[in-house]
Amino acid sequence: MKRILLLGVGPQALSALESLGDRFLVVGVVRGAEADDKVASQADSLNVPMLSDVSPQGIKQAIVETRPDCVVSSSYDRILSKDILNQCRFVNVHYAPLPRYRGRTFINWAIINGETEFALTVHVMSPEVDAGNILCQRTITIGPHDTAWQVLSALNEIQREVLGDTVLQYLNGYQGVPQDESATSYACARVPADGEIDWSKPTDRIYALVRALSPPWPGAHTYLDMRRITVVRAIPVCDAPSYVGRVPGRVVGRSRTDGHADVLTSDGVLRIYEVTVDEGPVVAASTVITSTRQTLGLRTADLLARVADLENRLAAVQRDDGRRD
Repeated sequence: MKRILLLGVGPQALSALESLGDRFLVVGVVRGAEADDKVASQADSLNVPMLSDVSPQGIKQAIVETRPDCVVSSSYDRILSKDILNQCRFVNVHYAPLPRYRGRTFINWAIINGETEFALTVHVMSPEVDAGNILCQRTITIGPHDTAWQVLSALNEIQREVLGDTVLQYLNGYQGVPQDESATSYACARVPADGEIDWSKPTDRIYALVRALSPPWPGAHTYLDMRRITVVRAIPVCDAPSYVGRVPGRVVGRSRTDGHADVLTSDGVLRIYEVTVDEGPVVAASTVITSTRQTLGLRTADLLARVADLENRLAAVQRDDGRRD
C-alpha cells in the first residue's frame, strides 16, 4: 500500500484525511497540536500520528522519518522550496479554478467578485505558487445567497469524493494537464480591516461582502457613533422604495418585531437582521440601530466630533494639573 504524508492546518484537512485513509497508508498528518480537534480524532481512529512542526524544516524532517511515496497538501499555506519538493512527489489541493485565483483567501474573493461558479483543483505541486499540472478539477455553482462557509463546505465534499482516487491515478503514472499560464490570476491576502462596508457601493456588492466574510471569518463591519458594528445577517430588500434624496448609510426603516433595520446603499436598501457590537454577542439589529436619523459608517463629522471631545478632555486634564502645581 502506498504511503501518504498529509499537510493540513485548516478545516479542509478532515475530508482530505478521510478520502486518503480509504486508499492509502497515511503515515502522518502535519497539523500542529490542536486539542479537541476533529482531524486529530479521525487520525487517532486510523492510528495516524499527528506531527506538530508545520514549518518547512519540520516538513523536510517528517519526510525523512515517514518515507512517504507522496506528500498531499490540503490547507497548508507555506511555500516549500525546491529542495523539499525534490524529496518525493507532492500533490496540492487548491479550492479555486486554477489557473485563476492563485494565492490566498480565494473563496472570499470569489463571492466578493460575484462569481457564480467556482472549483476545487488537485494539482502537482511545483515551486511556483499554485502552478503545476492539473490532475482533477470539479466545478460547483455559487448561489446568490451562499456564504463563504457554504462554498467551502461544498468544495470539502468534492475533496472527500475525488482526492484519494486522484492521488492514486497520479502515483500510477497519470501526469495531468498543464495549466494555461495566459489565464493566470491571483488573489491577495485579506486582513480584517478590508471588511469595512462602503455604503456608497451598490447593494449587491455590499451583500456579497457580508456573505464573503460571515462566520467563521471576522465579518463585514461598519460604524455607528464610533462603535464597530459587524453585520452577521442581512439581505437586499426587493422592490425597495425609490429614494431621490439618498444618503448612503442612512437608516430608513426598522422593525422591533422582526428586529431588522433598513439601510440605504448607492442604489437600494440592505435589510440588516443581526449584528454584533465591538465583538460582543449577536443581537437583533434594531436593538442597536434605533433611529432613522442615524447614519452608518465613519463620517468626517463623527471624526471631527471625536477629535474635539479628546481635545476638550486633554485641556481639562492640563487645567487640573496646573491647579495642583
